[in-house]
Amino acid sequence: MEFKTVLIAFGLTLFAGLSTGVGSALAFFAKRTNTKMLSTALGFSAGVMIYVSFVEIFPKAKDCLVAELGEVAGCWVTALAFFGGILFIGIVDKLVPSFENPHEIHRVEEMDMPEQAAKFRKLYRMGLFTALAIAIHNFPEGLATFVSALRDVKLGMAIAVAIAIHNIPEGVAVSIPIFYATGDRKKAFFYSFLSGLAEPVGALIGYAIVYSFFNEIVFGVLFASVAGIMVFISLDELLPTAREYGQHHLAAYGLVAGMMVMALSLLLFI
Repeated sequence: MEFKTVLIAFGLTLFAGLSTGVGSALAFFAKRTNTKMLSTALGFSAGVMIYVSFVEIFPKAKDCLVAELGEVAGCWVTALAFFGGILFIGIVDKLVPSFENPHEIHRVEEMDMPEQAAKFRKLYRMGLFTALAIAIHNFPEGLATFVSALRDVKLGMAIAVAIAIHNIPEGVAVSIPIFYATGDRKKAFFYSFLSGLAEPVGALIGYAIVYSFFNEIVFGVLFASVAGIMVFISLDELLPTAREYGQHHLAAYGLVAGMMVMALSLLLFI
């Protein structure tokens, strides 16, 4: 595997992870949450991830495994790896209590709600656990972006953008409680920005684990698992989050638009 490809894959993962800083900046500089834009963007991100998972990633994983293991075994392993990815991210999500979960929704307007201060201070006192929660959530996302980019840089770019959009509300959710706990905007921005590093770190750890025995079968299993992870993230986090902002129709329009853009981008590079 070329070093340049690995470097590009890592760069895309870093870009996706550090987009939490964008969410943090929005929390400090925007007066109100633009729910229409956010709902549409989250729906768009879900559309990209769902379409690319079923149309591009899953079939590529299946082709790879069938070529190595045969028709029957390859199809079975692909399906098992796909649902294994869903099971893995589902367990991760279940292990993180909702109060410490960085994906819980917050709005910029909460900056002007002092009654929330006690709740957020409690969250900050549990800083180490919260940091662990963020790392656990972002690890599979980083691995998904990284593995996809290793196989196909253009595919990796599309997934990196989708994950980046997904991470913007997370940046808001992380920075607001830390700001209320400390009163320090710079510190809140720093920790929010730093939390995104879990994704490239996750990519590096995952790559280090599989590098020594990386082959077509390992790749096929990882790729199918990545498809499962991204479908779960879309259905369990992106679309429900878009609905939480009260713009479910815009989320649906964004979903279709994301699928259309992803389809067009794949067709243009046939």
